Amino acid sequence: MDTSSGSTQLKTGSEVIQNRVLSEKDWKDKWEAKNIGFHESNVHEFLSEFVEEMVNTRAQIRIFFPLCGKAVDMKWLADMGHSIVGVDVSEKGLKEFFDEQNIPYVEETVPEIPGAKVFKSSTGNISLYCCNMFDLSSSIIGKFGGIWDRGAMVAINPRDRERYTKLILTLMENDCRYLLVTVVYDPKLVQGPPFYISDTVRESLLGQSCNVKFLKSINTFTDRQKGWGLDYYNDNLYLVTLKSSS
Repeated sequence: MDTSSGSTQLKTGSEVIQNRVLSEKDWKDKWEAKNIGFHESNVHEFLSEFVEEMVNTRAQIRIFFPLCGKAVDMKWLADMGHSIVGVDVSEKGLKEFFDEQNIPYVEETVPEIPGAKVFKSSTGNISLYCCNMFDLSSSIIGKFGGIWDRGAMVAINPRDRERYTKLILTLMENDCRYLLVTVVYDPKLVQGPPFYISDTVRESLLGQSCNVKFLKSINTFTDRQKGWGLDYYNDNLYLVTLKSSS
């Protein structure tokens, strides 16, 4: 991860603010250069362990994958009978998902979003939108009973987090169960992404509308994070539900 560019970090009280901004082009360039260390080739450990926290005994629910890339988790859940909707700016990543998973697909335009495309599996249970996520709305993609957010909230530019959270809230059915993964490291040492989201920031984003339950933390420190200058790195998992549903 390149941390040499972007603005410097500011410190307000005990809160470190990461102000780095990545453009759509920056993310597309990462995919073109195969600089996708964030991609995982196996189903995420959290998802395989806590999938029932999201599904909650329901069958054939709609699950949203923000900034999905070519996450293998999408096929894993689709094979269980669920319907998957994802979004990413990288057409390359989305096409690689279908090719690598050997899933036939068709490409369509999205009338409501100029220049956008949607790639749909021939079986109809996976639809991946290629566009800016903020161009989507519930009127275009509907609402969801589940959300798997591994690498989305932590990748969104910090200045866009409130906008991101507002969008996610509009996509949640009343009984939606949203699994959110955040990362824990010393934000004074790395500019991100992935960006550090403190408990205070998470509460400010979700606390008013949602119940947030901590599920688990795992040590995910590898040589990759060591190369960034870190000496610890954890993934935290939370279950997010709307207060109106409790």
